[in-house]
Amino acid sequence: MQNQATKKLSPFKTPTKEQAQLITEAKDFVYTHIHDSTPAVFVVTGDAGTGKSVVLSQLFYELQQAAHDETSVMANTQNYFMVNHPELLKVYRNIAGELPGLLKKNFQRPTSLINSMNKHQDSFDVGIIDESHLLLSQPDHYNNYYGHNQLLSLLKLCHVLVIVFDAHQVLRLKTYWTQDRLKQLLAPFTQKWVHLNHQFRMQADDSLIDWIDHFTGDRHLLPLQPSFRQRYDFRVFEDAEDMRQAIVTQNNRVGLSRIVSTTGYPSTLDGGRHYITEGKFKLPWDQYNYTATPWAEIPATINEVGSIYTCQGFDLNYVGLILGPPVKLASNGQQIEIDTNKITDSESFKHRDDMDDPKEILTAKVQLNLNAVNVLMKRGVKGLYLFAHDPALRQWLTTQYHAICK
Repeated sequence: MQNQATKKLSPFKTPTKEQAQLITEAKDFVYTHIHDSTPAVFVVTGDAGTGKSVVLSQLFYELQQAAHDETSVMANTQNYFMVNHPELLKVYRNIAGELPGLLKKNFQRPTSLINSMNKHQDSFDVGIIDESHLLLSQPDHYNNYYGHNQLLSLLKLCHVLVIVFDAHQVLRLKTYWTQDRLKQLLAPFTQKWVHLNHQFRMQADDSLIDWIDHFTGDRHLLPLQPSFRQRYDFRVFEDAEDMRQAIVTQNNRVGLSRIVSTTGYPSTLDGGRHYITEGKFKLPWDQYNYTATPWAEIPATINEVGSIYTCQGFDLNYVGLILGPPVKLASNGQQIEIDTNKITDSESFKHRDDMDDPKEILTAKVQLNLNAVNVLMKRGVKGLYLFAHDPALRQWLTTQYHAICK
């Protein structure tokens, strides 16, 4: 695996047959609806690791080349690529700095683009949105967004949007989306939905992907299988420090291997360092990254613990995941439960006026935490290492693991 995200998202990376077909479909959709009187939306769905970002990167490059072709229906169009993820935005801007026809200013965070267009009473033609499940679905004055829904705000400014959506990667109430909510919002608009199926990131057996999907979906704990370890380095650790040392070894060997964690440990946005401690294990959370290099590609971050906010959308060779205090074994011994009282990521659950049903809020909190686990479990291309804070869950995992290692 190339250890630079810019290489993995390069527009010149050879797409699979499924990806190439999707790029063609999306491009045809844009060409057909570029001059419609009402906006049109092309929606790409698919789980983590199915290559959605690769598709968007190549699609945008081809649209920008067409925008400079006077014979094309796209001639002289003004187009933007958006992502509401600062670490991923760095990658796309780094790509833009290396390729003809791609300018860094064409890659924006949604709020910046919306505010700029509104200020100058301007509009644009085509918007490509990666990780659209991170779009704000309520006002966020702290981040200078004063509309009610970023997707609706963008639809008022353009002719065509191409968006990637994965309901299993929604992480905060202020970006709370479900597929039903998205379909309801898009009902008045011309639209086409396409789904990507094949998992490209993890070099793992389908049985392991299925185990993760159950763990983070219906929360059912399927038995661990010997097949998990046939083509993939799957391990369970009784000691978090032992896991850290194994990740350091892999990082020294192949690079791009990191420890990550779910919520449940001290974490306050006060500029200080807050530590995750598990026995002899003690490392600080990831620090705000002011550089143009993604967090995982900075060598010093081997001595930090990555969060969902630095790792979402990125590949690692090996990932060591700490399942924090909220992730517990249910009393029936067969399922996962989420203890919402032990969630320490307060930013995820700020109040929103359109959600006042306590049951709906509780359900959302549980699902958002499971989504984070799903994203973090699927970061590793070559291997996934697990450590659970909850003693009962740790015992269940280690007992199962030792059985399949015999």
